[in-house]
Amino acid sequence: MGKETVYIITGLSGSGKTTAIQAFEDASFYCVDNMPMELVPKFLELPFKESQQIKGIAFVMDMRSKTFVTNYAGGISAIEELGIFPEIIFLEANVDTLVKRFSQTRRHHPVTGTKSLLESIHSEISLMQPVKSTAHHIIDTSACNVHQLKSKILDLIHKGKENFALMKINVLSFGYKYGIPADADLIIDMRFLANPYFVPELKNQDGESEAVKKFVLSNPEAKIFLEKYINLLDYLIPLYKRENKAYLTIAVGCTGGRHRSVAIARSIFEHLNQKGRNPGLIHRDLDRDIKET
Repeated sequence: MGKETVYIITGLSGSGKTTAIQAFEDASFYCVDNMPMELVPKFLELPFKESQQIKGIAFVMDMRSKTFVTNYAGGISAIEELGIFPEIIFLEANVDTLVKRFSQTRRHHPVTGTKSLLESIHSEISLMQPVKSTAHHIIDTSACNVHQLKSKILDLIHKGKENFALMKINVLSFGYKYGIPADADLIIDMRFLANPYFVPELKNQDGESEAVKKFVLSNPEAKIFLEKYINLLDYLIPLYKRENKAYLTIAVGCTGGRHRSVAIARSIFEHLNQKGRNPGLIHRDLDRDIKET
């Protein structure tokens, strides 16, 4: 395993390590939380037989392990003896922020005993100083919400490149008479278009057929709609992506989910595919029985 594929995430309790490891998971890293430092070299010696899509390994380790600081330097040396040189990410926050976060979560500080919360935080800051001095990246999360911190971590992982795509986009056609999709983020109603259902030769076909697509897409209102809605999607998708949204489902509905919504969803899918968005396409109600509405 190459040196660039192993990260160690550490830092102060309450500084955002859980959010950081979630960002690594989203970036297709194999993640291990609360790993004792002395076990890391042994773990890295094991044959790694995970999917080829796994980009590397990220460990979270901190003062939850009472021997962490004591074993840290020796553990790093043992890892490097394997020819692996991990990048160390150290997260911290100011004392007021850490106190506020612990008060909100109502969790015990790992450096506690008879100490107060404030004493525990100051004690940990002092104990973790040798670890902090070895870090390649130090991130102060005091002013970060979870989305901003995740964005910082993803930017670090991808070396500042903006062309990575973690958000999964699905275009979903559906029929209103079968209910609105529970996972829909954006819903658009195509019932303003002429319905092929009432054209005898089109009734038993669906929106993937050339005849129905031609009927729906040749409608002037459909052409104007697609131009305006696709422009809106091209504007919105980068904004959702910037907020690190994991999934975006664009739902397109008509009465039965068989004709108009299918043809329009297909057009949206093809546009997004041409833009390199790699969307999925789902026709939820395409195969349902045709019934009089």
